[in-house]
Amino acid sequence: MSELFADRAAIGTESRLAQLFGGQLGPDGIKFSAGNPNPDLFPTAQMQNAFNTAIDTAGNHLFEYQEVAGPVHLRQQLANRVHQTAGINATADNVLVTQGGQQAIDLVAKLLLDTGDEVAVEMPTYVGALASFDQYGPTYLDVPMEDDGMDVNALAALLKTHPNIKLVYTVPDFHNPTGVTMSVAKRKRLVELAEEYHFYILEDTPYRDLRYHGHSLPAIKSFDRHGRVIFISSFSKILMPGLRTGWVVADEMVINKLRQLKETSDLESPAIMLHAVSAFLDNNDLNQHVANMLTTYRNRLDAMLHALSEFMPDTVKFTRPDGGFFVWLTLPENVDTQALLQDIVMPQAHISYVPGQVFFAHQNVHNGLRLNFSGVDEQQITAGIQRLATALTENTVKVQ
Repeated sequence: MSELFADRAAIGTESRLAQLFGGQLGPDGIKFSAGNPNPDLFPTAQMQNAFNTAIDTAGNHLFEYQEVAGPVHLRQQLANRVHQTAGINATADNVLVTQGGQQAIDLVAKLLLDTGDEVAVEMPTYVGALASFDQYGPTYLDVPMEDDGMDVNALAALLKTHPNIKLVYTVPDFHNPTGVTMSVAKRKRLVELAEEYHFYILEDTPYRDLRYHGHSLPAIKSFDRHGRVIFISSFSKILMPGLRTGWVVADEMVINKLRQLKETSDLESPAIMLHAVSAFLDNNDLNQHVANMLTTYRNRLDAMLHALSEFMPDTVKFTRPDGGFFVWLTLPENVDTQALLQDIVMPQAHISYVPGQVFFAHQNVHNGLRLNFSGVDEQQITAGIQRLATALTENTVKVQ
């Protein structure tokens, strides 16, 4: 009966996403493939109190149908937060609450993309965004990455030959998968290009609060004067991913269109979740909670960078992020990191990572890989990187 399925059901998005979760490694396995926050850092007791407060305050009304966009109080809390932490001027009317950042990406794709529309994406880029975009049949245009983020000069040159690009997608803060951060100059230039060529920028920022070194940078959206930037974020990395609470900040016209699309998709996000998150924000210091997490993650990032510097062969290059969850490795061009993972690294070293191919829109680059440090402790990081380095040193020249 599969011949009755819509064309989008045939798109192989599962293959893009499946490798993010690794495989079976055995009792001594070390998983660098996850992208999860450390559950030991979850504010479980405070969140339990927040759920109780939400129920005690709203009573039966909490379990009725609610506003599609999310509770006004929560949307105002989020508007206040993006002003405080990202330099964005917004009100509750500029905010739509979504079921995680992933739904936000999907709604924006649904709003903007018809089959064949041109989308510029970083190479590499977040695989979950590609999975959402794939459903709408866009034409992907690749923009290289540099040490300070997207190569905006390459984008400017691309726009001269492709002036009808409709959407530029970027993860400017502690990029997934490379970990690099876009400079302020590039953020400003990207907005200028959007105004000149009339495209939207989708600014995906789930990691921007997780900075371990240096100073926070203003969001791309903070430089937006004509509604060209759609800013999205999530509580998945700074509170708990199971809350499935993300948000969009955009021009009111865009928010209203996204709200209509969300309504046709799920009617609303679960009210008990949203009111509990709001109660948590009312009764706890989110900034202090984030600050308390930073030491753990900073130590893990530093441990990974130190181990990579000590053990990796000179033929392996790696990024040096100031925050986020990921470090990106680039191996010699003749190495296929997918084959290396399946044939050698997992069965012999009992290590997992995410092969780089899935992070490229055209899946045509094979010698990169993503390592996660947030889900493993310092001892595991040191031991795992040493084992991975040994496997690479002994086998990369043999893998074609």
